[in-house]
Amino acid sequence: MTTTTADITFTANAELLGARPILRLPQDASDQLPSRGQVAVNGTLDGTEFSTVIEPDGRRGHWISLDDDQWEALGAKEGAEVEVGLTPTKNWPEVTVPSDLRTALDAAGDLDDVWSGLTPMARWEWVRWIKATKNADTRARRVEVAISKLESGKRRPCCFDLSSCTDPELSKSGKLLGLS
Repeated sequence: MTTTTADITFTANAELLGARPILRLPQDASDQLPSRGQVAVNGTLDGTEFSTVIEPDGRRGHWISLDDDQWEALGAKEGAEVEVGLTPTKNWPEVTVPSDLRTALDAAGDLDDVWSGLTPMARWEWVRWIKATKNADTRARRVEVAISKLESGKRRPCCFDLSSCTDPELSKSGKLLGLS
């Protein structure tokens, strides 16, 4: 990835939401994004390049999920001040496919071309839909349904509400936990 001058720059404090490290965007930074929903970005965290999809907080703002490597690079410390630069992009980064879905896709055998033929945004939607439940039985059923739908030619999981189909550890009804 080649970095150019970021379109949006700000300072944020790293925080833990439960056990998950995140950065909340200041409102003025969120206001500069092209969407109130998910936004694919290229950027830097304290000068280290990354690509991700920024999540909506359900209150007209956004947040960034930090992976283990990013958290370690920031000193793995809540409250650490982070210099952030973001450039929205139409090129969505590749999503990390959870192991249960990966196993099911591999077992289906004939879905490699179908899965790789989806847009990166569509793959994010499938993963997001499957992960948007705390209930193990519901999640297992969603994996089964995903395979069935993909086998029948569906390219999206459903017409679910993207704003409420979020990580259940961090959000409820589309709203990031811990916001007043």
